[in-house]
Amino acid sequence: MPASSFDIRVCLSCNLRYPLTEGHSFGVRCPHCLGETRVVLKKVISEQGQARRKRKKGKLRVVLLDNIRSAWNVGSILRSADGFGFSHAHLCGITPTPDLDAVRKTALGAEEFVTWSYHHDSVNLVLELKKEGWTILALEDDQRAIAVSKGRRIKAEKTALIVGSEITGVDPELLDLADHILYIPMRGQKRSFNVANAFSIAAYALGG
Repeated sequence: MPASSFDIRVCLSCNLRYPLTEGHSFGVRCPHCLGETRVVLKKVISEQGQARRKRKKGKLRVVLLDNIRSAWNVGSILRSADGFGFSHAHLCGITPTPDLDAVRKTALGAEEFVTWSYHHDSVNLVLELKKEGWTILALEDDQRAIAVSKGRRIKAEKTALIVGSEITGVDPELLDLADHILYIPMRGQKRSFNVANAFSIAAYALGG
């Protein structure tokens, strides 16, 4: 979670400027050259400044992570999910959960605000979500996909956004079950973004 207060320190030897929170392993010695440092700024974040998260009433959004390998990617997605107003994360297959330190370290406390559940089989889960009236969106480069920028036009009160394996992408059966498949246009030579970055792009494009 974000620090409520911190110092900005500058090294007297190499001029490295860095933030220091209470109890951080850096200490008051420069983390680069171990030289002495001085405080140049003290920052206190008010409770009002920390309480700006708002969710659209009446609309529910959840994310489904299917066979994400990296705990760091999962933690990053949880943090972004909180920022974009997603209320829950379905973690499926081999996706690591916040029970792991690596997930919590990257999530920075977001797992306290985005509830989560674990499921062995994502296909069975999506079948249940569809019965409950959820609109299923899948993020994948597919012939049936529409540009993610058009996702804002999708009218639904309850949406579940699926992101899949860093290597194999979204399970083909999940794509067949999806109400809409979204893709992110690529302008360079690479064919895909990091899955955590891709989720953030899609979540932002879908808007409120």
